[in-house]
Amino acid sequence: MKILVTGGAGFIGGAVVRHLLAATSHHVVNLDALTYAANLESLEGAEDNPRYAFEHADIRDGIRLREIFARHRPGAVMHLAAESHVDRSIDGPADFIDTNVVGTLRLLEAATEYWRGLDGAARETFRFHHVSTDEVFGALAMDGSRFDEATPYAPRSPYSASKAASDHLALAWLHTYGLPVVVSNCSNNYGPYQFPEKLIPLIIARALGGEALPVYGRGENVRDWLFVEDHVTALLAILERGRLGESYLVGGDSERANIEVVRGICAILDRLAPAVHGRPHAEKISFVTDRPGHDLRYAIDASRLKAELDWRPAVSFEQGLERTVVWYLDNRAWWEKLVRDKGAAQRVGLGTKGETRS
Repeated sequence: MKILVTGGAGFIGGAVVRHLLAATSHHVVNLDALTYAANLESLEGAEDNPRYAFEHADIRDGIRLREIFARHRPGAVMHLAAESHVDRSIDGPADFIDTNVVGTLRLLEAATEYWRGLDGAARETFRFHHVSTDEVFGALAMDGSRFDEATPYAPRSPYSASKAASDHLALAWLHTYGLPVVVSNCSNNYGPYQFPEKLIPLIIARALGGEALPVYGRGENVRDWLFVEDHVTALLAILERGRLGESYLVGGDSERANIEVVRGICAILDRLAPAVHGRPHAEKISFVTDRPGHDLRYAIDASRLKAELDWRPAVSFEQGLERTVVWYLDNRAWWEKLVRDKGAAQRVGLGTKGETRS
């Protein structure tokens, strides 16, 4: 199968592209606008793979989208391209509406026109997988409850509202126009190649630079952490075997308060990269004013995904965090260049959401 991956130079999209090329026989068309969080260096070697093609394009450009569909003739779309940083959405919500809502609309229009022109098995097997976030469901209390596929949407930031709108658009295109759509909503992703405005790479970068480690409020906000490579295997299972018109929630079964995550990073760095002054990295933790509308807790019930598609997260949070810290220690050149680019990273400093797509 040839799969069109939007946002394939971003964090999750890049992990999808790497997995498809390394672990499957699928062909990949990577469509990316190469905005600030995208990085083709995350796909080193892909350009030499005969099963890979790159298209520098914006999902808001309907004409370009139609050209790309006509030229590559994909058998499926995995739509990951999105603006995803909550802090940026608070400062500049218009970009999030343009990309996440209008861009998804243009992609759905182009995909529908292309799909209607297919015949036989190509039309029957075509799939449009819309990838989204758990933030569309709002916040949970500290009571053990978890989001599932029946949870009502209750977005509380411009970012989550834009993703909620795009989720509704994708499913509306199935019910109104018949486009074969499946949706997934994931919890906080983390792992190698994540842009350093998000909590885990941010703390690693700042700790290695001897800087203060900013944590919103008292660090009590809880997230369900999902190692990005586990997310990728779930996405492929949903694309290939998920029921059309359904939504699948993907979680890591790893709820942690932000302060626990930060202290865990500090403990790993104390072992692997002790501070020059010999003091624990955690001494640099600095609690800062909370951001507006900061949701208290997210947690995913992935029972449907586990029962229907036999998927389980393979990497525990402790394993994944260690692997992530080691990767950032071994690949300083990759992220140090991003941190130095102040124009591209004006808001590097306070991110908490792990789900990053270009």
